[in-house]
Amino acid sequence: MATEAPAAATPGHPSEPVTRDRLYIGGEWVQPAGTGSIEVIDSTTEEVIGTVPEGTPEDVDRAVAAARPAFEAWSQAPLETRLDTLEGIAAAVAARGDELAALIAAEVGMPLAQSRTIQAGLPAMDFGGTAQVAREVAWTERVGNSEVVREPIGVVGAITPWNYPLHQLCAKVAPALAAGCSVVAKPSEVTPLSAFVLAEVIDELGLPAGVFNLVTGFGPEVGAAIAAHAGVDMVSFTGSTRAGKLVSEAAAQNVKRVSLELGGKSANVILDDADLGKAIPYGVANCFLNSGQTCSAHTRMLVPRARLAEAEQIAAGTAEMITPGDPFADGTRMGPLVSEAQRERVRSYIAKGTEEGAKLVAGGAEAPEGLERGYFVAPTVFSEVTPEMTIAQEEIFGPVLSIIPYDDEDEAAEIANGTVYGLDGGVWSADPERARAFARRMRTGQVQINGATFNPMAPFGGYKQSGHGRELGRFGLEEFLEVKSIQI
Repeated sequence: MATEAPAAATPGHPSEPVTRDRLYIGGEWVQPAGTGSIEVIDSTTEEVIGTVPEGTPEDVDRAVAAARPAFEAWSQAPLETRLDTLEGIAAAVAARGDELAALIAAEVGMPLAQSRTIQAGLPAMDFGGTAQVAREVAWTERVGNSEVVREPIGVVGAITPWNYPLHQLCAKVAPALAAGCSVVAKPSEVTPLSAFVLAEVIDELGLPAGVFNLVTGFGPEVGAAIAAHAGVDMVSFTGSTRAGKLVSEAAAQNVKRVSLELGGKSANVILDDADLGKAIPYGVANCFLNSGQTCSAHTRMLVPRARLAEAEQIAAGTAEMITPGDPFADGTRMGPLVSEAQRERVRSYIAKGTEEGAKLVAGGAEAPEGLERGYFVAPTVFSEVTPEMTIAQEEIFGPVLSIIPYDDEDEAAEIANGTVYGLDGGVWSADPERARAFARRMRTGQVQINGATFNPMAPFGGYKQSGHGRELGRFGLEEFLEVKSIQI
């Protein structure tokens, strides 16, 4: 496999492109079927920092052909063997944490300190945490005269997005391997480089050939081939709702299981007794994490109408302190968007918000001063947003917050539930029991009360068009298991 380890010019930014010209199939680095390649762009410098193969459906066929016999062997391996492997992967990924943090900071644009914790830290936790919960699963239980056993579903197609590239991949690969499945993985073509590091780790640990396979390429070719392939037993997909529908349609032709983690338009509901000085800065920071490129971001802030002016002032002041810049520079609190296409998408939504009458209280469509190069958008806050506005209904996937006033708690619940999505949400109140009661009214897969910490062992997934199935922890592992009853 041809790979050049680049030196750094500006600290952290690769000065020479990383060349990846092989796919990982059947335990080997193999020549792709086609000759195309995909350029990977540094979101800050707008320069090419790598190339990966443009895989084809033929490459998917080869990967599935390797994964099928590998599944038969891996599924019969003792559970402890599989879990020891996961713990080995966790340790190896953690050992390469600095490398991964810098690589993903360049690809995605997340500030380096956050990238170390999130983009590089979560993948190791995915493997280590999965090994822990797998030991708690009731792999066999007795129900009357039946022995109920949990068995791996088979060959898994894992199709992942660009915003948390390694974490989203590991959140699928770790439970699939723990269950005893084999995997054909397709990372996003926008941020694929970290997936090759995972493949290197797996290769060095000596997993049986074909247990993990990596095919890079575009969604309409490689992703569609995985979803439709008769030799794939399950597809686990994270991405847009539009793409998730296409995956479901393709997978339905051979009735394979599909797990979908899709879009979001999460509401952060600030009740009338909440401390705005705590709730609003937290909500703004949550919305702008990873430059707003987070499916679970709290992009709608619901505040009591009587406190709207106070909320605007605090939100605008907080946004001004979220300093955009080079993710490798000291003091940067928000990096660029991932691509030019994403920047233009976000700018179009900002223009739409102004056009539909929302009040701009911070930011705007223009690049922040001094950041004309790179895919930057200023942290942007709209107020006086009404529930039917485009920016209150559609997922923007950028640093754009909509402040929506409400008159009473019933209206707040109606607004919070008034989109096609249901992935995440937040509630703030001086009374935790009141907040908990409101959280139960929200049709969403997760709710944080008073800024509670994200729990990577709790089930993550959505209601409605945010998808179905769950990732992370025991519930995420169970997605990859079939249940069999053996009557005795």
